[in-house]
Amino acid sequence: MTIDRMVLAWAGVMVLASVLLAVIHSGYWLFLTAFVGANLLQSSVTGFCPLVFVLKKIGVKPGAAFR
Repeated sequence: MTIDRMVLAWAGVMVLASVLLAVIHSGYWLFLTAFVGANLLQSSVTGFCPLVFVLKKIGVKPGAAFR
């Protein structure tokens, strides 16, 4: 699996988890959903994503978007 796919998978997991926590626990968890969405938007514009640094350090091979 490449960095690109792992970033998308992680974002999807975080969004689903935060929505579930918002339904079960507190609506304030939706701020996490907003943060993930904002991070995806800025990474699409700038090409910078903090998760990419972590994935590169552990040796995940790069994809087309994050080199």
